Amino acid sequence: MLDNGTVRLEATPAFGGRILSWHLVGEPNVLKIGEAAIRDQPRPALSATAGDIPYLGHDVWVGPQSQWWLHQDVNPARRDAAANWPPDPYLSLANVRVRSRDARQFTVEGIDSPVTGVRLRKQVRLDEESPDTVWVEAQARNVRATPVSWDLWFNTRVAADTRVFVPVADAERDIDLQASTDPGTTAPRHAWNAGLFVLTAQSADSPLIQRGKYRLQPSSGWMAGFAGHQMLLIRFEHQPRERIHPEQGQVELYLDAPSYARGQGLMEMEVHAPYRQLAPGERMHAAERWTLLRYDGPDELKAQRDFLCHHAVRLQLEGACAP
Repeated sequence: MLDNGTVRLEATPAFGGRILSWHLVGEPNVLKIGEAAIRDQPRPALSATAGDIPYLGHDVWVGPQSQWWLHQDVNPARRDAAANWPPDPYLSLANVRVRSRDARQFTVEGIDSPVTGVRLRKQVRLDEESPDTVWVEAQARNVRATPVSWDLWFNTRVAADTRVFVPVADAERDIDLQASTDPGTTAPRHAWNAGLFVLTAQSADSPLIQRGKYRLQPSSGWMAGFAGHQMLLIRFEHQPRERIHPEQGQVELYLDAPSYARGQGLMEMEVHAPYRQLAPGERMHAAERWTLLRYDGPDELKAQRDFLCHHAVRLQLEGACAP
């Protein structure tokens, strides 16, 4: 646990070294976690045949998703099927080692993955100057004797009724929706106005599940989610489109929520770092800054956008204010 009296973050060395809780002190967790999965499977079996277990919270993957199982021999069936699910169990399910830990930071290191050929090291630390902020960092090292090519992929799960804002300059060019084709689903609906993309699950008297993924090219390195009396701000290094793998977006939002009970659903706030080739032993690094602000306004788009605009200069939120 990291707690400075303003914010509190909790993580576990289980499940790949996963962040399970993040909130202002006195407020509820803004992350969505799989409480039943954690209770029922606290010690998951680790193997190349393991499936995904919905522990949720914040996890780190590598991308692109289409190549997860292509470069390995420990599960030939998934390789031959070009499986794009589940994620690498050696990154998401293994216990990690705590390398350092004190009142202001912790660093954990995972194991060598025979699936993706990398080992992850993660650090979370309180910001020295801003008591409402933490740094979330990840490093991947190539543990193979041959080159590997991946990006680092941060995946932060929140409730589906979180209203998420992303600065996007061009609605036609920079927004790509991949709607689910599963029976019983419908495409999510977003808004875009004056350079801001907005997504939240919609309430409707319908049995359909809102399901789909947005791939976004942001115009600046941030996104924000409003959940109750808290605003979660995720800042990252903005990248030109050509540095992101063409199958991914630098920002991705995945929504999976029943229309009749949107609070039961899930939103994933995802960020991709640049796609790189790593020589044997070479490392790559990526980071996010997470900030929490108290929000006492109504659950309305305009009020929340006004709140973002009010804090835009201090937090360097380019694109938060309408021209």
